[in-house]
Amino acid sequence: MSLPMQVEVAFSPGPRQIDRVRVTLAAGASAAQALAASGLVARHAELVGAEGLAFGIGGRLVAPDTPMQPGDRLDICRPLKVDPKEARRQRYRAQGEGGRRRVSGSRSR
Repeated sequence: MSLPMQVEVAFSPGPRQIDRVRVTLAAGASAAQALAASGLVARHAELVGAEGLAFGIGGRLVAPDTPMQPGDRLDICRPLKVDPKEARRQRYRAQGEGGRRRVSGSRSR
């Protein structure tokens, strides 16, 4: 007989927002089962049938069928809307010439 385990499932619907749920699962439950048990899909419409969602445990991407371990935190990651490099280029262009500083050397004078 296997004992139940507790894991945490976290999703960020937007910047600086985190929805975390602690769930109790049967031993050997998968990441996809943890998401289903969390109720996050019912609370966040963007998770329903979403493509491009990624699952992470301990900062590493995992497959939806990865077995969870007691105490794990499952992060549900949204797909990126903008490539991070492109976002940085856009911020740089938006600063204009007045906001850009050229730094030379490693010491400030």
